[in-house]
Amino acid sequence: MTDLATLEAQIVGAIGTASDLASLDAVRVSALGKTGSISGLLKGMGALSPDERREQGPLINGLRDRAQAALATRKADLESAALDAQLASEHLDLSLPAPPRRRGGVHPTMQVMDEMIAIFAEMGFAVADGPDIEDDFHNFTALNFPPKHPAREMHDTFFFEANAAGERMLLRTHTSPVQIRTMVSQKPPIRIIAPGRTYRKDSDQTHTPMFHQVEGLVIDRDIHMGHLKWTLETFVGRFFETSDVVTRFRPHHFPFTEPSAELDVQCDRTGGELKVGQGQSWLEVLGCGMVHPNVIRNCGLDPDEWQGFAFGMGVDRLAMLKYGVPDLRDMFASDVRWLSHYGFSAFAAPTAAGGLS
Repeated sequence: MTDLATLEAQIVGAIGTASDLASLDAVRVSALGKTGSISGLLKGMGALSPDERREQGPLINGLRDRAQAALATRKADLESAALDAQLASEHLDLSLPAPPRRRGGVHPTMQVMDEMIAIFAEMGFAVADGPDIEDDFHNFTALNFPPKHPAREMHDTFFFEANAAGERMLLRTHTSPVQIRTMVSQKPPIRIIAPGRTYRKDSDQTHTPMFHQVEGLVIDRDIHMGHLKWTLETFVGRFFETSDVVTRFRPHHFPFTEPSAELDVQCDRTGGELKVGQGQSWLEVLGCGMVHPNVIRNCGLDPDEWQGFAFGMGVDRLAMLKYGVPDLRDMFASDVRWLSHYGFSAFAAPTAAGGLS
């Protein structure tokens, strides 16, 4: 009869040295398989006498049970080690930064509007606003537009359907109605700018049906054209961030100002680029003038006591000029790639002390 103690030591040793589940299963087959060592002992019990079976049976069965327990324990250890290795190899560190993705930015129009507000705020201007949907009085009549003025026609202005009284509301064609509302609601002196959206039926490379304007208004005693000229030349120099800006005023006509002018900036257009402050070309950037006495009178003020000047400029067009945007329509195309190229960081807010751009 095989020495059971020696056989058990061999089996337990083989189980302990099994390095993986495959080698462990080989030990199991060699001990408990059909031709295994322990299975052979169990089969040989039939040839033993009754007394020998009573003596050897419990010993052999105990060996089998201990071998099965040792195999189960080792198998659990190897499976746990294999799982730990798999988890380690498939580990994902959730504390790592997320993969880079396309980010937005501040639109050039909003950046330029903030720059303009910062400049005029330093010059003592407050910011005023008004509704996008206006009535005829604030958008046209109070601003000295004659009844048959072309700007009132359907091909220039977005009108709504007439109400029961026959009046038609409209999308404001400029932010000048804010000037009217301010003069009606506030007592002079007044010094405001009015940034906001405006709407006209126009669409090409330099015009869109919706665009942005900033208009300015100063009402006080003894205001003259020299104050207007200084204000605008100071603004243009600060906005383009150069002392080399050269401007000129050309006579023009606006119903709400008299005299009226357009301000041009000297520039260079050679090489497909626009360079402000050099060259022999001129570029129109804004319209301006002294507030018409009729406008002051329409707001309940005495034009013999109060005078003022006003100006208006397109924010989108100034953004094109300063930051080299070739087509105004691209600014409203909702293309995040365009914004990633021309956009600004939200943390780089323009200030008079820290710089504009």
